Amino acid sequence: MTNQNMVISNAKSGLTIAIAVAMSESTLFSQNQNGYFTKRKFLKKLETSGNGARINALLDSMRASSPSRRPSDTEDHNSWILRHPSALSMFDEIMMASKGKQIVVFLDYDGTLSPIVEDPDRAIMTNEMREAVRDVAKFFPTAIVSGRCRAKVYNFVRLSELYYAGSHGMDIKGPSNGHKHKKGNETVLCQPAIEFLPMIDEVYKTLLEKIKYIPGATVENNKFCLSVHFRCVDEKKWGELADEVKSVTKDYQQLRLTQGRKVLEIRPTIKWDKGNALEFLLESLGYAESNNVFPVYIGDDRTDEDAFRVLRNRGLGVGILVSKTPKETKASYSLQEPSEASTKENDNV
Repeated sequence: MTNQNMVISNAKSGLTIAIAVAMSESTLFSQNQNGYFTKRKFLKKLETSGNGARINALLDSMRASSPSRRPSDTEDHNSWILRHPSALSMFDEIMMASKGKQIVVFLDYDGTLSPIVEDPDRAIMTNEMREAVRDVAKFFPTAIVSGRCRAKVYNFVRLSELYYAGSHGMDIKGPSNGHKHKKGNETVLCQPAIEFLPMIDEVYKTLLEKIKYIPGATVENNKFCLSVHFRCVDEKKWGELADEVKSVTKDYQQLRLTQGRKVLEIRPTIKWDKGNALEFLLESLGYAESNNVFPVYIGDDRTDEDAFRVLRNRGLGVGILVSKTPKETKASYSLQEPSEASTKENDNV
């Protein structure tokens, strides 16, 4: 039986919102007079928001994380989809797995809740997206897990009821008044790399001087880590940029250099990443070593793989990769083009 609208009549089915939140830049759901969430342009409006040692190895990695746009190989793409099916097409299976468990939602920010843009300071989420995230948080504990400074992500999102994990999880803070799904009202706070702050600030100032002659290169201070963006740098200058960054970080053995999508990340060498942040937040919510929880983690970047790996190793919840093209991932499911969902526009879910 088909229908123009999809009615969600129980809280568990709000997982649909969590899956869709990562992809849509328009209103996903609105409440009807009965208090239920209805769908009108849900699947049709889904779209991806974007999809980064030795100097030579670093440069190769920069290039590998920033592939030129070209037609994808159909056979490889189909094979990848078989291994990482669409979270939308597998919705019923995901719902069955979550039955009777507390869903907890984890969302990356850049490329997931906001589009990837040339100027990182302009990665603004839409008001419609904000409302969708607010709706998710009404049903489930919800966290934003980002490489960005926690304060900056909060200024982008502006929802006080969420948990925020900035600096790749090295700066975590929960709602000041606690959360209805958490026992007690104590504020969650975790900053495992606080001793590195003076070092990070010192490296930041040095890098500003080192790369100011490279057009388009910028350094973002994310408090407990630094991001060197090269999205606006001519590819011919990438080697020079990598050389300058490496020349600075080589003097700081307590810092490590990694890369994401057209960004070089400088972080403390402590064993702490988005996967650790996910585990810490689950523990804070009272789900340490518990199987009565169903984490849903949606992200698009290499750093999100640490969280996907935790979920896979624990056999817990689902990891969903936001990507237009096949890539190595520990996520179980994917979200890609709106065309994959268009055939479901009139189907009941």
